[in-house]
Amino acid sequence: MLRRIHHTAIICSDYARSKRFYTEVLGLTIVAENYRAARQSHKLDLALPDGAQIELFSFPGAPPRPSRPEAQGLRHLAFEVVDVDACKAQLQAQGVAVEDVRVDEYTGRRFVFFADPDGLPLELYEAAP
Repeated sequence: MLRRIHHTAIICSDYARSKRFYTEVLGLTIVAENYRAARQSHKLDLALPDGAQIELFSFPGAPPRPSRPEAQGLRHLAFEVVDVDACKAQLQAQGVAVEDVRVDEYTGRRFVFFADPDGLPLELYEAAP
C-alpha cells in the first residue's frame, strides 16, 4: 500500500526568506514555482535528491506554529545525511543556529536539530554506515 513519503507541505510567514533558506542554505532543487492570485499564495515545489519533495506555501495571515512547549501533531522533519558534523558546520557557516550533536539511544546514530526561518524544527540524522 504505502511506498514512501512523496512530499511534506510547509506554510511559511515570509516566502522570499523561506525560499532562500530551503534552496540556498539547504540546497533543495526547485521543481515548480507558482503564484496563485486567487489565494494570494505562493506554492514552491522543492525536490530532495531521492525524489521526495517539500511544498512551500505562503498564505496571508497564517497563524504561527506552536513549537514550545511541543504541541500535538507533526513534531519535526528529519533529513538523512552522510556526515552530521560537516552538515552542521555548513549550516553554521551560513548563520543558522544549530544545537549540539546528540546520539540516538536506540540506534546509536548521531543527529542534530536546527530550525527553519519560522521556527519549524528540522533534524539532520546520520545515515547507517
